[in-house]
Amino acid sequence: MILFADTELFDGGIKRYTDFKLPDTELRLWQHFFGKQEADGYYNTLLEEAPWQQRMRKMYDRMVPDPRLIAYYGGENGHAWTPLLLEIKQAVEKVTEISFDRVLLNLYRDGKDSVAWHSNNLPADGKHHHIASVTFGDTRIFKVRHKTRKDITALDIPLTHGSLLLMGETMQAHYEHHIPKTARAVGPRINLTFRISESSKPVNFSSH
Repeated sequence: MILFADTELFDGGIKRYTDFKLPDTELRLWQHFFGKQEADGYYNTLLEEAPWQQRMRKMYDRMVPDPRLIAYYGGENGHAWTPLLLEIKQAVEKVTEISFDRVLLNLYRDGKDSVAWHSNNLPADGKHHHIASVTFGDTRIFKVRHKTRKDITALDIPLTHGSLLLMGETMQAHYEHHIPKTARAVGPRINLTFRISESSKPVNFSSH
């Protein structure tokens, strides 16, 4: 099966590196961090084998399902690490020089799946940490905007198959991010966000 056939985008395996040099934080991107064959293998395995579930969240006076599926590994409440996830984690830690102890997987099934503008919650230890985001699957736009400064241009970053994005420790305090819905025909996208332990708060799932 040929996945994400834009092979010309992989430039023979060259990892395009971008430092966005944002005020108040760091944001760095490695396009094609994983080569196409490697990224295809990770995508296929995670899509088929991860224990995907749909999280529920309270909106006003009712519980509604998130418009994406998740699987959570590590930490106090997560699934046990698999050899494949440890392999991806090791590659991420080698280039970032940061040790992560858990990972949240998000499955965007099609263009209707999304995540609203938000910044990540403060971890239990009272300080934010780096978050490394890996993408396998179809390209989705990652939008970034400063919370208070209108003079800073918002970013639209295409996160492509095999890419790695690193958000700095102060990113959540100063910026929000967003994966919008899209009307164009897109296939599934799997996003892995490697993190450092936060609160072991309960997670509610739907039954399907």
